[in-house]
Amino acid sequence: MTPPLDVLIVGAGPTGLALAAQLSAYGTRFRIVDRSLDRVRESRALGIQPRTLEALAGFGVTEELVARGNPAVGLRLHLRRRTVSVPLFDIGANDTPYPYLLFLSQAETESVLGEHLADRDVTVERGTELVGLERRGPHVEGRLRGRDGTEESVTARYVVGCDGAHSTVREQAGIGFEGYAYPQTYLLADLEVDGLEPGAVHSYMTGGGMVFFFPLVSPASWRMLAMRPSDAPDGEVTVPMLQRIAERNGAEGLVLRDPVWMTEFRLHNRGADRYRSGPFFLAGDAAHIHSPAGAQGMNTGIQDALNLGWKLALVCRGAAPEDLLDTYGAERVPVGHDVRRFTDRAFVIGTSPNPVLRIARERLVPRLAPLVEYATVLRRRVFRTVSELGIHYRRSPASATGGRPPRRGPRAGDRLPDLPRGLQARTTAPGWHLLLSGPPHLWPDERLAPILAGRAGLITVHRLGDRSPWPDVAQGLVRPDGHLGYVARGAGLDGLRAYVARWLPTGSP
Repeated sequence: MTPPLDVLIVGAGPTGLALAAQLSAYGTRFRIVDRSLDRVRESRALGIQPRTLEALAGFGVTEELVARGNPAVGLRLHLRRRTVSVPLFDIGANDTPYPYLLFLSQAETESVLGEHLADRDVTVERGTELVGLERRGPHVEGRLRGRDGTEESVTARYVVGCDGAHSTVREQAGIGFEGYAYPQTYLLADLEVDGLEPGAVHSYMTGGGMVFFFPLVSPASWRMLAMRPSDAPDGEVTVPMLQRIAERNGAEGLVLRDPVWMTEFRLHNRGADRYRSGPFFLAGDAAHIHSPAGAQGMNTGIQDALNLGWKLALVCRGAAPEDLLDTYGAERVPVGHDVRRFTDRAFVIGTSPNPVLRIARERLVPRLAPLVEYATVLRRRVFRTVSELGIHYRRSPASATGGRPPRRGPRAGDRLPDLPRGLQARTTAPGWHLLLSGPPHLWPDERLAPILAGRAGLITVHRLGDRSPWPDVAQGLVRPDGHLGYVARGAGLDGLRAYVARWLPTGSP
């Protein structure tokens, strides 16, 4: 009899593929299925944030993503009488090796992640649909239907729904998905545009709304996003229609041509009321959908997956307690809520037909835009939000501080900033990383041996010595996702010992 799987992943978009990459790195027994016969070929999501590039670096895929993509660090805001250049990633990006927004089509992102899994002999079972789930004791029995119509049963300890806004896993788990739809209809197109400066995002703004052009490499040079005018005729999206919309919004002089893909769509803002129900988990669009403002959707989904993946892997191998899985919702539900709120505000301000907002876009923005360059505090805050480098889990049950909180440096729950010698990249690989600061004589091996006993391969020790960038931080235990779980100011080990015993009680291989 075939033993049960540890994890069944439903959905093979970027979120599901990222989760599969992490489970594969830990040797977890899993399957990944998707009812679509092939990966997406359209661009769909198109921006990868610095934090996502950091988080994927440990799998060795980030450099390939960067090689295929188009880094952009500036915005050209085209107003009626002037064009304002707004730097986007010049402030607050000094602690990451990826200080830019990488424009890359979702098709290419999925291709890179798929190739990584293929190199690890992981098969993405496409054309395989989940048709039912039923709990049976400590396991879940799922019914899968193949492309030829035959059905099979599969048993797993946990099921993760990465299956999008119409998630079967969410429905089967009985998890609510509340929210609303925006009234407008929007247009997307990947095409060529003559007359645009390359390497920047271009926005044309009028009182009636905005038109955006985002730089791509493939499948076309530009992605266009616009709101469909109320007086536009129903029917197929055409290049002449897009040309008229662009010109109406101030983009005179541009020539749109050679479309690769054009579509129209409605936007929703919805979120799951919880991300876990027993053995069922949600990640990505199955847990939250929102407007594309700020290029947050795919990135939030990938980071959902990488927050959950290492926790599932350690619990399945017996190296962490079951309640570590409860921290997934505690940490990611607030993130999903904040992303929905942020994107909603940005989208409404940019597109709402409200007379007050129309006047603000038409009269105030042209006057205030040139001052953005000098608003360094605001730009730094916006950058840390949009780049997702500012996400932290300080209120998580799995974040703890020994002694007094450090006066300087990161706190428990914070992302570990980039350090010399590439330490950030190493922390995304399987296992925890113990950082020890101060003179070597403070950390004799015999003091650490009882804490590390039985946890070989799970905790790697890094002695930063006197070169630590945070003199007030004596110990930092970095989680596999690059966030600090434990931080201590003093050299005592009692707090570290208690934390390790709580969250890594056995360290079974």
